[in-house]
Amino acid sequence: MKERFKLIPTSHLILIKDTKILLLRRFNTGYEDGNYSVVAGHLDGDETFIQAMVREAKEEAGIDIKPEDLEVVHVMHRKCPNEERIDFFIQAKSWVGEPKIMEAHKCDDLTWFDINNLPDNVIPYVKQAINCVRNNILYSEHGW
Repeated sequence: MKERFKLIPTSHLILIKDTKILLLRRFNTGYEDGNYSVVAGHLDGDETFIQAMVREAKEEAGIDIKPEDLEVVHVMHRKCPNEERIDFFIQAKSWVGEPKIMEAHKCDDLTWFDINNLPDNVIPYVKQAINCVRNNILYSEHGW
């Protein structure tokens, strides 16, 4: 029997305060190091995208988010050189705690940036997703 095609699932956190978005700079990970992304992580299995986002927000930024305070605002089908991914960008309406670097071995900066004036070194697919969120575009594709 032929094995089914698989996508790698990831949750990304869109955290906006006033007109600023929280970005973290990747460090020592082997992927896009020195570039900014949002808090994100792969699903561990046996968890939803929302549950993964609650977990990753705590692990990476030290903040608590209730599942009911999260809303999917963008979905991206992304093609990488050797795989395909499905990325859910999930916005938090509220959270508890001030975001701080929790994984210093993987992140060397966590800063609020003006959403209309992002740094040049935002990972391209993340920048595309942020622009889609700003323009209320629910779905996009990257890397095709």
